[in-house]
Amino acid sequence: MLALNKSFLRALIIQHTKLCRNHLTPELKLHLITQECHLWKAGVDNCPFEDPFWAFYWPGGQALTRYILDNPVLFKNRRVLDIGSGCGSAAIASCLVGASQVVANDIDPAASVAIEINMEKNGADVQISTENFLENPPSEQYDTVLFGDMFYDPDFSHLISHWVKKLPHKTTVFIGDPGRLPFLNHPLKSALQKAARYELPITCQLENNGLTQADVWKYIVSK
Repeated sequence: MLALNKSFLRALIIQHTKLCRNHLTPELKLHLITQECHLWKAGVDNCPFEDPFWAFYWPGGQALTRYILDNPVLFKNRRVLDIGSGCGSAAIASCLVGASQVVANDIDPAASVAIEINMEKNGADVQISTENFLENPPSEQYDTVLFGDMFYDPDFSHLISHWVKKLPHKTTVFIGDPGRLPFLNHPLKSALQKAARYELPITCQLENNGLTQADVWKYIVSK
């Protein structure tokens, strides 16, 4: 994957995804792997990408992005960092509602190219970083940090929680999650405030084992 040059990777992404609005945020056009795409049922050996998580619009990410579009005042003129940005939807939405600076962070080089493509399709100006911020915290300070559907693994969830608590005082954290078990049972959850709940589109429900809702949670770092 790392050996693929950017232009070739860009062509692969466009070839193997579909530009889609059939999701909770139809204002955004996103290149995604949908049921109409060959890769939807392709095995690992037939996929040109390694773990293309960025090519799916996960329910927690959809809810978080919907929340940003519905509440522009909370993100306008804010410095926003989107961790595990994937397709870039939350970062793009933050830019469109007037955030002063937006960084979409994903360690997958394919994701960084997909974010760039989606950014262009939606007329957004987003900075893209492939640094592992969860291992090396950003030197720059952000007002708002986003996590869309990142609590899918117990160990990784604990890593995120410890990292969040080290953020500067009064940093606002928004988490989109559809009720995955590692999040439901996580100690951080008791410190969160539910900001919104969204019913997921039928297509999203069918693609995610019948999950019907996703929530957005808010946390303000206090030290």
